[in-house]
Amino acid sequence: MDLRIERGKTTRERLISVGYELFGANGYEGTSVGAILDEAGLARGAFYHHFATKAELFEAVLDRVISQIANETAEAARKFDDPVDQLRAGCAAWLDAAVDPAVQRIVFTEGMSVLGWDRYREIDEGHTLGGLKSNMRAIARAGRIPQKSAEILAHMVAGAVGEAAKLIVSAEDSAAARKDGQAALDTLLNRLVGP
Repeated sequence: MDLRIERGKTTRERLISVGYELFGANGYEGTSVGAILDEAGLARGAFYHHFATKAELFEAVLDRVISQIANETAEAARKFDDPVDQLRAGCAAWLDAAVDPAVQRIVFTEGMSVLGWDRYREIDEGHTLGGLKSNMRAIARAGRIPQKSAEILAHMVAGAVGEAAKLIVSAEDSAAARKDGQAALDTLLNRLVGP
């Protein structure tokens, strides 16, 4: 019984991993279930045991990517004691992720169109907003922003970082746009919480 469960987990992980590679390289429409199965070396039944549709696999891939980005931003933030420095580091890590072509395609180009705005936001907020709200509350406790504004400011910062990431994605030169996005974000955060 345990061996079957482990094999099932391994198969699911393999499908998500291959889905990331193919969706990241070819996009949602450019990736067929057959191509996923060929690349994964699995039978069709294995796919449909774990995912009812290609869209379900895409959702699992998107969820995994956003979760990994959230973990990277949290790790970057943990390097600092000051909550404002934590905020800056977390935002910078999010912008760093926007330079990766596979992340660009899965998260920023196709995520909303494949899953719809509501589901995309639910996944994104499920992984990112809690940490950002906690960070903004810490900044408020330090007297850097009004306590009553912490939650709304968390949403606003998330929106600003998301928009900066989208500009990086749509730029011809992602590296240059990343630099410009960081400069603009620094200006915003300096005005919000001071240098």
